[in-house]
Amino acid sequence: MAEHSEHTVLKTENLAIGYKSKKSDKIIADHINVELHKGKLTCLIGKNGIGKSTLLRTLSKMQPGLDGEIKLENKNIEGFSRNQLAKMISLVLTERIPTSNLTVYELIALGRQPYTNWIGQLNKNDIAQINMAIEQSQLEDLVNQRCDELSDGQLQRAMICRALAQNTDLIILDEPTAHLDIQHKIETFKLLSNIAHDLNKSILISSHEIQLATQMSDLLWIMTKNKMITGTPAALIDSNKINMLFDSKSILFDKESNQFIMK
Repeated sequence: MAEHSEHTVLKTENLAIGYKSKKSDKIIADHINVELHKGKLTCLIGKNGIGKSTLLRTLSKMQPGLDGEIKLENKNIEGFSRNQLAKMISLVLTERIPTSNLTVYELIALGRQPYTNWIGQLNKNDIAQINMAIEQSQLEDLVNQRCDELSDGQLQRAMICRALAQNTDLIILDEPTAHLDIQHKIETFKLLSNIAHDLNKSILISSHEIQLATQMSDLLWIMTKNKMITGTPAALIDSNKINMLFDSKSILFDKESNQFIMK
């Protein structure tokens, strides 16, 4: 693994997330102070409905924050245009793309849209970025296949490859292993870990795969009802803070098996 100096790509300062309405704001979580660094795979974990997707949407400016500040490369995210953000943050969402005749190569090439001219013409640099992403994602054998013929695991890898072709410092993924079997869950985590470490990318994913998250991520964000807990998996397990993921005294993290068990 290449050694990289720590570089903060994104940080929040007393961020509050939720939904605006005419009558009053609905705050889902507040006082969120977190950082994302280059070369690190960060995994956001928490119970269903706790606000993980809302946080990811807010960090990527798809949804406005209610209070506080998000800094991208030490600049308030509100100061970036949509096209500028598309060159700095790429997203992989859980929604499956509509059935179409797109080939895998054409899907991946869509990642170059922030850089192409108005007719979408690819230049030599665009093609080089696409080919690099294909090689990194090991999709050479699938580039001519239609997207609607892919398995869920293959399509997820293609979506990650499209984000990689976008060539952003930060990649945000919402539940990238949802609906995948165990083999493809592990392979997806491994691919994301390799991208972060080998290409010096900052990667943030939300996931319910707690065991994989503790084994393969560099940092964990544990989102609870009252606060965000951050740290390396080892530190959070050693300090027993990992147990704050659940508000039940009958569920505890077993350090030997590296999983939650019933007490």
